[in-house]
Amino acid sequence: MAEGGPRPTTAHVIRDSAEAEEVAGKLAAEFAARAGERDRDRRLPAAEVERLSATGLLAISVPKRFGGADVPVTTLTEVFRVLAAADASLAQIPHSHFVFLDALRRQGTEQQQERFFTAALAGARFANAQSEKGGRTVADDATSLRRDGTRHVLDGDKFYCTGALFAHYLVVRAVLEDGSKALAYISRETPGVTVEDDWDGIGQRTTASGTVRLRGVPVDTDEIVPFTSIFDNPTTYGARAQVLHAALDAGIARGALDAAVAAVGKARPWFESGAASAAAEPLVIQQAGELEITVRAAEALLREAAGTIDAADAEPTDDSTARASIATAAAKVAAARAAVEVAGALFELGGTRSASAALGLDRYWRDARTHTLHDPTRWKVQHIGRWLLSGTRPPRHGQL
Repeated sequence: MAEGGPRPTTAHVIRDSAEAEEVAGKLAAEFAARAGERDRDRRLPAAEVERLSATGLLAISVPKRFGGADVPVTTLTEVFRVLAAADASLAQIPHSHFVFLDALRRQGTEQQQERFFTAALAGARFANAQSEKGGRTVADDATSLRRDGTRHVLDGDKFYCTGALFAHYLVVRAVLEDGSKALAYISRETPGVTVEDDWDGIGQRTTASGTVRLRGVPVDTDEIVPFTSIFDNPTTYGARAQVLHAALDAGIARGALDAAVAAVGKARPWFESGAASAAAEPLVIQQAGELEITVRAAEALLREAAGTIDAADAEPTDDSTARASIATAAAKVAAARAAVEVAGALFELGGTRSASAALGLDRYWRDARTHTLHDPTRWKVQHIGRWLLSGTRPPRHGQL
């Protein structure tokens, strides 16, 4: 890695699920303290991301034979949910990190796994360079990975590259000369790579989801992992990626509801209610109860989906992986709805004073509205309906 680039922190190694959840809880408490300030000032969380690395939390999915905890999906989703309740932008940053460690587990050679899992255990961070703006759909890629002598060369532009500014490695999805797609695991400091901090979303403002430009980037053969073939057989690859998105939405919903409770504590009761406090006002109590049910339902579906994925990973078949995808789709729809609904209702419960810009409570809605655009829930509802009515299995791709 070139001088001057980000270098892995010497990381603690987390040994099991209990430790992972304990560490996540402590970090969430730390991160929540200044989450509003970071959002308001758009201060990228460089120090906080280093903390994530140093605690070993970013290596908890590394297989045991390479020295990791290899935690189940149930643990991984809980870690994301807890972090997102504190700071949805910060929690979003490692999403692709875990997705591409999963791709490496499924598609990488023994040598590739040894190299990159060892790096992850040492604190290295992986970020995505997948989406493009120019294709007819989000699934279309123009970035090419062509052979040039004993190496390959990458050329293209990628957008929405969450966490790229903090990454030690970029994972670039590109098209090979035979038309199939592959993932290139390259150092962020490779010549020809430029990372731009140009993300201007209304929400998740500090995810560093900028642009990655690739101009004649040299790639060694041992840095290339097949991607298209990941869907040739029954797989939970897409479900694992999506359930983490669902965990982020569920976390936003819970964080917004916690903020609403705090806002009610400072609000005045409506004069017609006769209540001594806003918390004693019957209509406020009713709405708070309804929102709690909504959030609990999303959290329950999240746990169910994670458990279904773990079961499918233990015995991957067409049916078990389809059930995992459907359970994950249901969790994602419920969590997305909860995040947007609760983040909006926060202001109804908190009253006029909760709209003060100084409080920054709008970040919950902006984060929810931005993140829930990631994968359209309308299509997830379609797949759930087909499964229910005709037993039609959902297609295999990274969004299910």
